[in-house]
Amino acid sequence: MNEKNMILIIDDDRDYVRFLELFLDGHGYRTIAAHDGQEGLKRARAEKPDLILLDITMPEKSGVRFYREIRQDPEIGSTPVVMITGVTLDFRKFIHTRSQVPAPDGYLPKPVDRQKLLDIISQLLSTTETTLWGDE
Repeated sequence: MNEKNMILIIDDDRDYVRFLELFLDGHGYRTIAAHDGQEGLKRARAEKPDLILLDITMPEKSGVRFYREIRQDPEIGSTPVVMITGVTLDFRKFIHTRSQVPAPDGYLPKPVDRQKLLDIISQLLSTTETTLWGDE
């Protein structure tokens, strides 16, 4: 872990964001947060995080719409994105087959397995060549 690594957490559940902030801060990561996709896009462009944890179902701009837009942004489009969501695993199959954008770099169902989250983050921050699915 490297304290230089900044993780942007985008989720409309403020309690869940706070849980992730405390958990990741305790493991040496810096965190910033946004509570919808619109705010998340602004924060991502301004802060240039090393990794993004993204919920799917949010007001203002959904996680899917955020993801589509970020992948088209030349400055931040290569930032690793891990979707963390309560949406069923069928969503993983759906998002993986979308031809408009590549599949996200990782996926974890809620409630998140803390060790899997740390493992995925660690692996993605050491390489962006891998796609990681926390339910396997």
